[in-house]
Amino acid sequence: MVPSLVRLGAFLLLCGFIANSALAETLYHTFVIQEAPYTRLCNNTKNILTVNGSYPGPTLYARLGDTIFVKVINSGNKNITIHWHGIVQPRDPWSDGPEYITQCPIKPGGNFTQQIQISEEEGTLWWHAHSDFDRTTVHGAIVIYPKLNTTYPFPEPQEEFILILGEWWNQDVTQVYETAVLTGGDPAISDANTINGQPGDFAPCSANDTFKVQVEQGKTYLLRLINSAMSNEFFFAVAGHNITVVGSDASYTKPYVNEYIMITPGQTYDLLLEANQFPNSSSPYRYYIVATPFFDGNVAVSRNPNVTVAILEYKSNSTMPPIVPVSTSSLPNFDNTSAAAAFTDGLRSLASSDHPVDVPQTVDEHMFITIAVNEVECPVNTTCAGLFGTRFGASLNNASFQSPQSVDILDSYYSSINSGVYTPNFPNQPPVFFNFTGNIPFNESFTEKSTKVKVLEYNTSVEIVFQGTNLLTGENHPMHLHGHSFFVVGRGFGNFDNQTDPLSYNLVDPPYANTVGVPKNGWTTIRFRAANPGVWFMHCHFDRHNLWGMDTVFITKNGNSTDGSATVLPPPSDKPPC
Repeated sequence: MVPSLVRLGAFLLLCGFIANSALAETLYHTFVIQEAPYTRLCNNTKNILTVNGSYPGPTLYARLGDTIFVKVINSGNKNITIHWHGIVQPRDPWSDGPEYITQCPIKPGGNFTQQIQISEEEGTLWWHAHSDFDRTTVHGAIVIYPKLNTTYPFPEPQEEFILILGEWWNQDVTQVYETAVLTGGDPAISDANTINGQPGDFAPCSANDTFKVQVEQGKTYLLRLINSAMSNEFFFAVAGHNITVVGSDASYTKPYVNEYIMITPGQTYDLLLEANQFPNSSSPYRYYIVATPFFDGNVAVSRNPNVTVAILEYKSNSTMPPIVPVSTSSLPNFDNTSAAAAFTDGLRSLASSDHPVDVPQTVDEHMFITIAVNEVECPVNTTCAGLFGTRFGASLNNASFQSPQSVDILDSYYSSINSGVYTPNFPNQPPVFFNFTGNIPFNESFTEKSTKVKVLEYNTSVEIVFQGTNLLTGENHPMHLHGHSFFVVGRGFGNFDNQTDPLSYNLVDPPYANTVGVPKNGWTTIRFRAANPGVWFMHCHFDRHNLWGMDTVFITKNGNSTDGSATVLPPPSDKPPC
């Protein structure tokens, strides 16, 4: 018997919900973590960590209201965890996945059955490893359709395609991670950017395996776009075609037509594409699908600048040999901050009668969080590879988070056994205010390790102003919150002004997201209601920043409901031991 079924039954009973098998299903999958040989970039073959031998891994399909059980079997050679990115997991942080935050890792030879509750999400999400740098190859899509007898709030597409943006290292990624941990330096950059695991035409020895999408003239297609990359944001476009955004982070948006989009690591978009070209014997029938890195940060920071492509081709009866696809001229330059901001500023929630929004109009808990890449002192008699001979660090409000290594925070909180695992004193503002986007004093660049977490009362309305800083390497930061989606109510450049900037907030139809980019030398404001009791991770989705400490934890207390519907579910019997 699946261990989590007892918890699901308790959940349904407590909520007074009777499952209608005609409307909702319980689905079962097995993920086997295992090594498999893969070849990229001129016969560079290596073993990579995969799920069921696939890279990218298998897609999970469900409908709103369904529950999925995934038995994760670790047949690999290292510890691992799996996170269901963007699934809010009502009352069930036990299945959320971040290593040493909500669970101890699944050890080689072990297994863990995780429960995925599709409670509000509709659209495209994804799953990925949440340990070390394993998500480089251990990731895949989650596709969530509307409930039976309902449909999309846009014309139904004839077909859909999943496009996952990522990166490929010729080097063993575990070695990349371990070297960065040892030296305190920037991890080695990837050797290629990829679409569905393939570098594409422009990379050496990669043309024959370029991912291809076939379309028919006059039909409409849904592109489910996911950025799984460890380090790169991307501008994305389809040559010769506009694309219409109809969803982001599994929430519907007002239709938004553009030549390109910008997508940060962790984000997903649902895009409609009309196959409206008229291919014939004398006109093009092949077009590049292009992702090019967007990077507006310090030039001293190493990034993989390589363009990656797939190919969209119209079905044709022609026997002519394939022509070179049409390239796109619509993509902005790699460092065009204005273009990235212009796209992001155009996103709006659908906010219809069928898909309403509930933006908190008042705020109980105000937080102002500075985001910074910092320095940490190099230990005596040690050589460090950060700037000026230090180690790289990163912080939120100058607190550089350090995860425990012998017990996870959720177990510690649930069992009321702290023992120094965390301290409930994450600050609501930085210790010192200065010109965060100007020339930063050198003595402000250092940070110290921290175990500070933020504790919230149940049903608290929370506003967070994320303030980007120019410390060491100012750049756009994709911030991701587990256990919640949030409304992105405001955004701007420079230092946030708490008198004037709130006047520009969108409290009517702001985008609803789980990952948001905080612009270089700018700010982003989010609002959410802490109505999901549990322990929830918040972190930058650049994995090197996560490694350095640009993260913290939100603990939402249980509510006072008499039926237990505002209480964290009990732990599963098969949760991995530490």
